[in-house]
Amino acid sequence: MSTVYYTASSLDGFIVDTDDSLGWLTSRAIDNNGPFGIDELLASVGSVVMGSATYEWLVKNQPGAWMYPQPSWVLTHRPDIIVDGHPVHTYAGAVADLHPELVEAAGGRDVWVMGGGEVAAQFVAAGLVDQMIVSYAPCSLGAGSQVLPLRSEWRLAESAVNGEFLVARWEPAGETGATSP
Repeated sequence: MSTVYYTASSLDGFIVDTDDSLGWLTSRAIDNNGPFGIDELLASVGSVVMGSATYEWLVKNQPGAWMYPQPSWVLTHRPDIIVDGHPVHTYAGAVADLHPELVEAAGGRDVWVMGGGEVAAQFVAAGLVDQMIVSYAPCSLGAGSQVLPLRSEWRLAESAVNGEFLVARWEPAGETGATSP
């Protein structure tokens, strides 16, 4: 069981551009069954956690039934953002306090820290991320939401090419990986 931050990034370290768009990502070829593909991740995941911006992006861009069968949480102080019928929990507090619940819900499988760098930064700062898998697209955005907006140290564990992406699996370098600013 691992806590995995799985995401995509532009070469200059952004998840979404200044217009909150993922067009730079979704317009590129990637094999969902290829190295570090989403299908492999989803098969290993037992619970999912994300921030409110990621949840709201999913609701806007993939409306309808909730797409993840895994128990899911949104970190937010606004529980009313959850769409009726979505089996999604909300949580407002320290991620270190939530993590045991995520692990228990995962039932021996992985916890997926999805999407947003701000949420991932909270998990990294608490020393809870065991690995970070980033699919790097061949573009730069110049600005937007950062992949990981805190100083932290990582070591490359593995890499591969998948479609147009260079994918890297990183592990924390040192006790927790996070360092003070």
